[in-house]
Amino acid sequence: MMIRPGTDADVTAVLRLLDMATAWLSSQGRTGQWGTQAQSTDPRRIAQVQGYVTHDGLWIAADADAVTGALAVGAAGSGIPPVEEPELFIRLLVTDRTRGGSGIGTALLDHARRLALSAGAGLLRVDCYAGDDQKLVRYYEGQGFTRTTTFRRGDWPGQVLEQRLASRASFSALPMP
Repeated sequence: MMIRPGTDADVTAVLRLLDMATAWLSSQGRTGQWGTQAQSTDPRRIAQVQGYVTHDGLWIAADADAVTGALAVGAAGSGIPPVEEPELFIRLLVTDRTRGGSGIGTALLDHARRLALSAGAGLLRVDCYAGDDQKLVRYYEGQGFTRTTTFRRGDWPGQVLEQRLASRASFSALPMP
């Protein structure tokens, strides 16, 4: 697997990953995060993914010619409490659900850690859906993040999590994808 910058040509593949994730969540009765409708038909979601490319924040995990995951990083979105230190914020993390457990998400999060450190940020944050069974929150905790702030966007419960990053030397053992 390799991780490379995303381009306009990747937008359709990222939307396909989001559609797959939505269908997977829906099949488990976990519709609170993204609902049941395809993300690729939502103009807001399409514009969001295109915006990640425009702002150089989209990273793609690929295996041969197949896109297997996507990571978008940048500034925290509106409604997220600001911090008083340099940070990198994870705006999107999605992986191919047919390859669950293969380490794609971990590799993308390791990439985000390296990006943060190379930008001089000692803090990596993410927000995620905190409803239903809390599996997503627990996933990030299993990746070394700690819960900080909870919030609501209408009926959508959210959780901000953070991870303090050690010096660049402590991450030098992380293999580059």
